[in-house]
Amino acid sequence: MFKSLSAGAIGVKGTTEEIAALAGKWGFQSIDFGAGEAADLMDAGTLDSFRAVHERNGLRAGAMGLPVEFRRDEPTFRQHLAGLERQAKAAEAMGCTRCATWLLPASDELPFEENFQQHRRRLKACAEVLGARGIALGLEFVGPRTSRASKRHEFLYDMKGMLGLCEAIGTGNVGLLLDCWHWYCTGGTVDEVLALRAAQVVHVHVNDAPTGVAVDQQIDSRRAMPGETGVIDIAGFLGALSTIGYDGPVMAEPFSQAVRDLPPDEAVRVTSESLDRVFAAAGIPPC
Repeated sequence: MFKSLSAGAIGVKGTTEEIAALAGKWGFQSIDFGAGEAADLMDAGTLDSFRAVHERNGLRAGAMGLPVEFRRDEPTFRQHLAGLERQAKAAEAMGCTRCATWLLPASDELPFEENFQQHRRRLKACAEVLGARGIALGLEFVGPRTSRASKRHEFLYDMKGMLGLCEAIGTGNVGLLLDCWHWYCTGGTVDEVLALRAAQVVHVHVNDAPTGVAVDQQIDSRRAMPGETGVIDIAGFLGALSTIGYDGPVMAEPFSQAVRDLPPDEAVRVTSESLDRVFAAAGIPPC
């Protein structure tokens, strides 16, 4: 597995060239893949310039976000789905093989079964487009009880439920975006990770939880840097992923205001160093 930078997750803004330079400087192996930007450059016949930015900084294409709004009404979904092929084609040209998104853990409008079937149908349509370009789709469950407690209908919010949806989609290229925060908030265990196959994990996020807060009171937007508090067993989590043979990107998603307040260069540096520490704690060799 290797370190991947999501500039947005740590509050760093800039052009792809600026972010790539910071990522290369501080030892990342990939950055989030901007499929929309790549598609525009491909249309203009200048995708080589995008590739050159990555190569110049020793980077590969990381995971792309799913550019389809599947959580809203049907016309919006259909409109977004129509543009997915163009971005998937650009991703394929850049060697990007992973796409990821997250699912709402509850709904006020849709009962569970209706919600499940809508997600199965819509995400299957996305997965088919991506699969034709050699791209896997990772689905992230949102674990904190506080993220669903106020809604009328619970939906999928843990690993078991999300794996069930992946199986129901049935395209063979859908797995998990596995975030240790959500794993922790749902009482996830190392043994559960060890029971996975590498192909079932598409993308990985790491972070830590604040101290002095009960698991069922954790709030999604209040997190810490990987390994900062020791509340989450990140070493066990990453060690299990290494054992099953996961070889993809690992991205920090701390939602930390302290990091967001840092200058960009410093924010990327401390993020890289936090990943180095948790990799070392898990016995994962440096990339």
